[in-house]
Amino acid sequence: MTQVTSRQRLSPRVRGLLCGTAALALLAGASLPALADETCQSPYMAKITGEEDYVYVWTLGVEGMGDGSDKLVTVDVRKGSPTFGKAIKSVSVGGRHEAHHGGFTDDRRQFWAAGLSDSKIFIFDVASDPAAPKLVKTIDDFVEKSGGAAGPHGAYALPGRMLIPSLSNKSKTGQAALVEYSNDGTYIATHWLPTDKDPKGAKIEKVADGYGYDARILPRKNVMLTSSFTGLENYMRPFGEMAKDAEAMKKFGQTMVLWDFHARQPKQVLHVPGVPLEVRWAWGPHNNYAFTTTALTSKIWLVYEDEGGAWKAKEVADIGEPGKGMIPVDISLSADDKTLFVDTFMDGTTRVYDVSDPHKPKQILEKKIGAQLNMVSQSWDGKRLYYTSSVLSNWDKTGADNEQFLKAYAWDGKELAPRFEIDFSAEKLGRPHMMAFGAAALYTQ
Repeated sequence: MTQVTSRQRLSPRVRGLLCGTAALALLAGASLPALADETCQSPYMAKITGEEDYVYVWTLGVEGMGDGSDKLVTVDVRKGSPTFGKAIKSVSVGGRHEAHHGGFTDDRRQFWAAGLSDSKIFIFDVASDPAAPKLVKTIDDFVEKSGGAAGPHGAYALPGRMLIPSLSNKSKTGQAALVEYSNDGTYIATHWLPTDKDPKGAKIEKVADGYGYDARILPRKNVMLTSSFTGLENYMRPFGEMAKDAEAMKKFGQTMVLWDFHARQPKQVLHVPGVPLEVRWAWGPHNNYAFTTTALTSKIWLVYEDEGGAWKAKEVADIGEPGKGMIPVDISLSADDKTLFVDTFMDGTTRVYDVSDPHKPKQILEKKIGAQLNMVSQSWDGKRLYYTSSVLSNWDKTGADNEQFLKAYAWDGKELAPRFEIDFSAEKLGRPHMMAFGAAALYTQ
């Protein structure tokens, strides 16, 4: 049975349940965002604590494959359904926009999906029919309204608002910003990341490069943590070409920024070399720390508050064999803060770590998922995991290794057991990237 908690504009029963749940989540230190993963989503939005009904997959279009357009694909994951494990609906947005990340509004009635190449944001109505989302609005003036930010990386919920981190700007460099919109798609504000030339009052540990990627919040500490990647001039280039360009390889992030969330004020720029990507805050009421991984150095890093109240960052584990270029991409932290799933792109492998002691992660499982691997999404109860394959259209592998899939697994704490898989190429859907979970009970209870 699907269970949900929510916050506003849902059915009266669900709305009432969430008033207490959300307050407890805030006090307990629930982390903001969520691009898909129920264990790392906003405390300001509905949470599926039972089993999800649908997995929405934001998918890159491929020329000559189906309609060739980016699309939101709905996969049925309802137990006993005659279409279990099948793609039952796809909604194309017209053209290819480098579909990447997205997220729900706080009431979970809309899903915002971003395109990295032309900075368009597509808004889908998922509440009217959770099995068949509908495209209801397109934001096509993101660069203009934001004052030059470009490459919206995703979208996630604040109360009545969406916070969108950018990867780039109108000049296509790595200087990035955080951009806020209201839930109806009205632009509100832009907050540029600190640089050496303009630190914006932040204390700089070594360098302030101004690069952006992820953004996550620990509400009870009033802390937001952002990470860093690279600009449009790099991420839209073919990977092999870029990797041979010594100057291009210098244009990657090596910082994480700690913010006063309510003031939107950067306070501290931490030095985390090697391109820190996804940020995952712990959930426990006294667990003041977050994990990230570095793509170019294959490390797990811990950002934590020490006993004196100072925030620090340190590497706590190697991922795979150092120097082998695994390229860690997505991560997922379990709701009990004990298990961290780490995906590596080049070897198509997921690694599972016991992080009961966050300062000393211990690998407990290594499993090959495919020829390439990117995203991982975990159910709140930790029993189901979903994996997708695509990173970027010009970075994915070619030939036989260009596998494009959604694969679902059951997790019993020791092993990952296959449940189903969908070949997105064979189904003529495209390159599957990020995932988000849906549940009809969000809108009917």
